[in-house]
Formats: sequence, C-alpha cells, structure tokens
Amino acid sequence: MAIHTIDSASFDDAVEPSVSRRYAWVVFALTFGLLLSDYMSRQVLNAVFPLLKTEWGLSDTQLGSLSSIVALLVGLLTFPLSVVADRWGRVRSVTLMAALWSVATLACALAESYGEMFIARFCVGVGEAAYGSVGIALILSIFPPHLRSTLTGAFMAGGAFGSVLGMATGGFIASRLGWRWAFGAMALFGAVLVVLYFLSVTDKRVGSVRPASREAGGAPRGLRPLLAGLFSSRSVICAYVGSGLQLIVMSSVMAWMPSYLNRYYGMPPDRAGLTSALFVLIGAVGMVACGMMTDAVSRKIAPRKWWMAIIYSVSTCVLLGGAFHLPVGSAQLVAIGLGMFVAAGTSGPAGAMVANLTPTAIHATAFATLTLANNLLGLAPGPFVTGFLADRFGLQFALQMIPFIPLLAALAFVVGRRSYAGDLARLGKRPNGAA
Repeated sequence: MAIHTIDSASFDDAVEPSVSRRYAWVVFALTFGLLLSDYMSRQVLNAVFPLLKTEWGLSDTQLGSLSSIVALLVGLLTFPLSVVADRWGRVRSVTLMAALWSVATLACALAESYGEMFIARFCVGVGEAAYGSVGIALILSIFPPHLRSTLTGAFMAGGAFGSVLGMATGGFIASRLGWRWAFGAMALFGAVLVVLYFLSVTDKRVGSVRPASREAGGAPRGLRPLLAGLFSSRSVICAYVGSGLQLIVMSSVMAWMPSYLNRYYGMPPDRAGLTSALFVLIGAVGMVACGMMTDAVSRKIAPRKWWMAIIYSVSTCVLLGGAFHLPVGSAQLVAIGLGMFVAAGTSGPAGAMVANLTPTAIHATAFATLTLANNLLGLAPGPFVTGFLADRFGLQFALQMIPFIPLLAALAFVVGRRSYAGDLARLGKRPNGAA
C-alpha cells in the first residue's frame, strides 16, 4: 500500500493544541449546538407529517420523499464537501453550512406546496451533508489527543439527542401554533447559533494548532495521495469496517422498536414512540460514557482502544441477543436498555483510531469516509435486513438474529488491533503513545 506518498510530518498527534482549554470548550459547545440544530432541523419534519398530509393531501410516498431527500444528499455529498472543507477552511465551511440549513429550514416554514417544500428540504440536505465530519475534525484539532474517544462519542451522540429534541419540540410547537412555527423555531435556533459561531470562532484562531499540516503543505493534492492517506493501513480500514458493522444493531432497534412495542406489548403508537425515544437516549448517553471509559483506560496505552471496541461489540451481542430471547416484560425492557447503552459504544474508539491513523490535514475527509462506512455498512442496511427477516420469520426472530452481527465488528477490531502498532510505527508515531 502506497503509504510513502504521505509525509509523516502531517501526523501531528504529538503536538498539543495551542488554544486555551477554556476556548476549546467554547468551540466544542458551539459546534455541538450546531449539531443539535442540524438534527433538529432534519427530524422536525417527522413530527408534522400528519399535519402536512391533512393540509396538502400528500401521499405517504410524498411525505417519505421529503425525509429521504435529506438523507440521500448527506450520503452523496459528505465526501466531496469534506474534501473542499479541508482545503477551504473548516470554520468557514461550518459557518456556511449551518447558515444554509437554517435559511432552508425557514423556507420550509414558508412553503406553500409540496414542490416548494421539496426544494427547501433539498437545500437542508446540502447544508447538512458534511457538517458531522467537518465538525468533529475541527473539534479534534483543538483538544489533546488523549480525549479523542470521549469527544468523538459525545459529538456523535449529539445526532441522537438532536433527533429526539427535534421531534419532541417540533411536535409540541406544531400542536399549539401550527407546523410552520415548528420549522420557524428550528430555523431561529440555528440562526442564533450561526451568529454566535461567526463572532466567536475563526480559522485563524483554531488554525494555529496545525503546524505539521503547514509543514506538509496542507491537505494532499490529487486523488491518489488523498486515498493513500485515507486508507494508509490495514488497521484504519478495520476501524472503518468495524464501526459500520456495529451500527447495524443501533439502526435496527431505532427503526423497529416502536413496532416491536406495539406488536408484542400492545402499546399504542404514541406511547411506543415515546418509549423508543428513551432507548435512543440511552444509546446516546452510552456513546458518551463509552468514549470516556475508553479514554480513561487507554490514555497511556493507545492500543487498549481496540480492546474496548471489542468489548463493546461482544457485550452488544450478549445483552441484546439475550434480551430479545427473554419473555415480554420489565426484565426484557431493562435488558434492552443495557444493550442499547453499549450498542454504539464503538463510535468513540473508532473515531479516535481513524484520527490517529490519518493525516491531520485530511481529518474532515477521513471522518467523511467513516461516515460513509457507518451508513453503507450499518445505518442503511440495518432496518432493511431486519424488515426482510421479519417478513419471513417474524419481528421477534429478526431482532434475535441482528445482535450477532456485532461479532463481525469485533472480528474486524481484532484484526485491526494486531496490526495497529506496526501501522503507527510505519507512520512515524509512537505505538504506545497517549493518542
């Protein structure tokens, strides 16, 4: 593999950020707030589906397309827009993207027809496409390397928190003031954060923490050196694959838990939805907690991150696999909650591994690649595969089988761990460093 095309100086993980810790946390808070705005603007649509259907007489296919167009554009544009952000400037890119989805969300509030709403949602998707990968790359660049698992887990958990907030807040506002106000509130929240971000964060201030990137000439030019940096070792490929496979369970349970509670517990749709949201929140809290535990365990011995990812994957199989074999009742719900706590726990370790194994100058692009792996291997196929099994063998059987897939994720992490030290050495880094 042509890793010689990447200057080892660009792997600057040993360099401590030069911004103050207080300023770093201000940037984190604002960037995390924009991530909440991202998912709130994306998911508020789900809360007003019934109102749009009644007012405009839309079919379910049309309603679904308003949601799917955002996910489609995120999938298509994450990688190319992240490449642009690595070259143009991450702070400027974040500000522009957030401004775009906020204005587009306001346009949703003003839409008078399905066509206008579809165009507005299209623009929401363009604005949100690369925010996750660029945002986490920016955050990791201003914090010490030993916090990478914690920060990655916390940042990715923001998507789950934002989704729940968007649906809950949007539904509350829509039921009292109408669906247009629900979109308007999300747009206002995003706009306020954009102004605060513009006034508080600049590329010049955060750019001072990337001296090695300047030595290496910034992001590599051309497709071949870029791919060499993104896929520079066997271990980073294993991190991509393991992370994606692990998220099959999270996406499956999120999609099918309301139906499971409705069919097997007899819960009405509203109660089933609320209970399912609690499981999503448990998963989000688990992402943060697992990231913190990983950093605590591996602060002095970096390869321990792989062991923690392996433990989370195997625990997911045991806990959720066992939970769906239990009889219906409170014990099963508790077991499902425990399983959801670790179901996305690999997100923090996997993100830290990718950051450790790719050049700092292309971290936004590297996290876009991780996002693609998460979507293509986990988030997209999870609900479909579960539904396919449910049609043939029943939903109970499907949810009993899906938790075995994390064993494949664990296998990928095992393979990655075995080559991690050698890969770090080839990249000019310390095998047992604090990163």
